[in-house]
Amino acid sequence: MSARKSGETQPDDASSVPVLQPVKIHKSAEDNDKKSANKRLKDAEVCVPIVYGTIAFYLGRKASESQSHKWTVYVRGATNEDLGVVIKRVVFQLHPSFNNPTRVLESAPFELTECGWGEFEIGISLFFHSEICDKQVDLFHHLKLYPEDESGPQSTKKPVVVESYNEIVFPDPSEALLARVQNHPSLVLPRLPAGFTLPSPVTTENPNEKERGDTKDHPLTQWFMNFSEADELLKLAAARQQVQIHIVKLKRQLSVMDGLPQLSKPPSGYE
Repeated sequence: MSARKSGETQPDDASSVPVLQPVKIHKSAEDNDKKSANKRLKDAEVCVPIVYGTIAFYLGRKASESQSHKWTVYVRGATNEDLGVVIKRVVFQLHPSFNNPTRVLESAPFELTECGWGEFEIGISLFFHSEICDKQVDLFHHLKLYPEDESGPQSTKKPVVVESYNEIVFPDPSEALLARVQNHPSLVLPRLPAGFTLPSPVTTENPNEKERGDTKDHPLTQWFMNFSEADELLKLAAARQQVQIHIVKLKRQLSVMDGLPQLSKPPSGYE
């Protein structure tokens, strides 16, 4: 299952506009064989919001011909929560010119940092815990090092940030998936029908694993874009207000036009 982002733009502040492309995980024949051992919640969905992107800093005086920027590529929770409860492994596919271009991260936070001079497309493959899903999700992200406005010297303090928002959707979630995410702070679980009970929440073997996967205190947090639901609702409300103002202006213009005298026939001499 793959999803390629499209229509991405970059405003003046060198941060990308969020692009929403839900990725739905379809059940395979192997998943159906597990039904007897793993009950499923029919006609329901579990949605896992994720953000993936890059942050690139110009090295300034430290820059060389082959290493002009230091950049980080990552997959994080939309509200910086730990994704390790759902995602087991992330594979980043870099440009072939890098040593060991296939980078595998077995635990959160799912990120890597490199230095270079060129822009290229990074392949990002998400692998889930075996009891959740046996399919991978493939994403693609373009590494951007230079801002749109290149009229002046590039700043070493303000990075170029390009992020995309997406949602991984699990239809008919299994009992194992619900048990893993039932206490996740950024996920809203479907209402459980009568008689459907969940096992005890899944706990990690390493008590520090959750803390490591949480990016709330990440050193790059100040550059992360805000993809919270409240932020999106505010944007929608502001857009709706602008539409209402435009409608009022159009109504006024129409009322003025309706009040103008209309010529029922051309004046004499113009027939």
